[in-house]
Amino acid sequence: MLRLDICAYNSRLASLVRFGESLSAWALFLELHRHRTDLDPYTFTPVLKACSSLPHPPNPGEQVHGVMIKTGSDQGTVSKTALVDMYSKCRLLCGSVKAFGELESKDVVSWNAMLSSFLSHGLVKDAICMFERMKEEEVEWNEFTMCSMLKACTMSRASSQGKQVHGMMVKMGRDFVVLGTSLIDFYSSVQDIDEAIKVYSSLGESNDGVMCNSMIAGCVKNKRYKEAFEIMCSMRPNVVALTTALAACSENSDLWIGRQIHCMAARLGFTLDTQLCNSLLDMYAKCGKVANSETLFHCIPQKDVISWTAMIDAYRVHGYGLQAFMLFNKMGESHDGVPPNSVTLLAVLSACGHSGLVEQGRACFGLAQEKYNLVVYPKHYACFIDSLGRAGYMEEAWSVFVEMAEEKHMGHSAEVWAALLNACRLNGDISKGEYVAKHLLELEPNNPGNYVIIRNFYAAIGRWDLVEETRILMSKRGIKKEAGGSWVSSFNSGIVQNFVD
Repeated sequence: MLRLDICAYNSRLASLVRFGESLSAWALFLELHRHRTDLDPYTFTPVLKACSSLPHPPNPGEQVHGVMIKTGSDQGTVSKTALVDMYSKCRLLCGSVKAFGELESKDVVSWNAMLSSFLSHGLVKDAICMFERMKEEEVEWNEFTMCSMLKACTMSRASSQGKQVHGMMVKMGRDFVVLGTSLIDFYSSVQDIDEAIKVYSSLGESNDGVMCNSMIAGCVKNKRYKEAFEIMCSMRPNVVALTTALAACSENSDLWIGRQIHCMAARLGFTLDTQLCNSLLDMYAKCGKVANSETLFHCIPQKDVISWTAMIDAYRVHGYGLQAFMLFNKMGESHDGVPPNSVTLLAVLSACGHSGLVEQGRACFGLAQEKYNLVVYPKHYACFIDSLGRAGYMEEAWSVFVEMAEEKHMGHSAEVWAALLNACRLNGDISKGEYVAKHLLELEPNNPGNYVIIRNFYAAIGRWDLVEETRILMSKRGIKKEAGGSWVSSFNSGIVQNFVD
């Protein structure tokens, strides 16, 4: 170890991380830390990148940060930017903000890292404020900045702001080949599909596979099937393109189009692809064809956890709680050896709860912790409490609620309080219900859904005066109940038929 220059090891660390060998990079870093005292910022930068994908709890990135402070390697733009990125990917936003604030000289990469951090945490407004600060400090933007802003506009459905970003790109002469996919995603999300098609057409031969896949998904999502299949005709459809189109079909419940894509996948020999089959399974389930989902599920040669979860969820949606429970039991015992994850557990608990299968729900809850060693989150407790309340087991629901805080040392989230209030409503428990309603409002005073649950509770116990008080409180706080919606998908079947023929 002492014979080689530290630059050689820094290069080796960077190569390992670049090729996804995070564990090997971590092992090499530990060895270097034990034997050398000349570690520099370029040693730590790739290691910080590897930390976000390391399975060690607690986050080793914080330990690396501590070593950097001891060695004085935490100063400088490169080191601080790497810390911003690491904390963001490890879901520690406070660390990202602090590291960014300590930067004395911020370059465009630093600003982009902070923008990306806010967006990855769903904080669109903060990302836009960060962009405004960039303008104020006259930071020269690059393509990554523009992509981040388009993503922010896509997430917030901010049509006018996204068009302004597009205009800035035109004015500054930015590379549309790099930004084309982001623009297409943005215009598709705000239902301006004609503008998305213009962007796609303007790039001509520069369109790559990713951009084509994005354009196909956008067309199907906006029910422009003719254009979607014209793009498919102009390229050789790949698994990603068909999977993306199927996701859009699932969202719009377009069974007929989904079936045509299934036929196309079969003709091209893609039906052995697990990811594509998962999308087909989900599409049929969301279109009400659970029997087709079952057939597909049994034909998938290599089922992954998504396959099992999608089938369990399909049973849940269609009210087949017992089938969902039985399939959950088969997971760990199957020849694939696929253990469930937290999403699987949530699906099966919900399925059992809505089918009145309390004993099966209890069994799933126990199996998750004892057999599969799954981490049980508040959303799982909320689902379990809701199922107990629906079945009339109010005291047990309350015991589970208390156990979360006393034995599991887990805080009660709003969804847990809401589930317990619903249980109180169904079982006519006035004293507990009033206590829960008070805490729910304190926890989330601006969530319109909570007010609806509270009003339903007061109505169920005959307290119409409190129903009116809750309505007045909503009005004073400017909170409005979100309107429901209904839509029917329609399309010209001849478009796809011509393609298939």
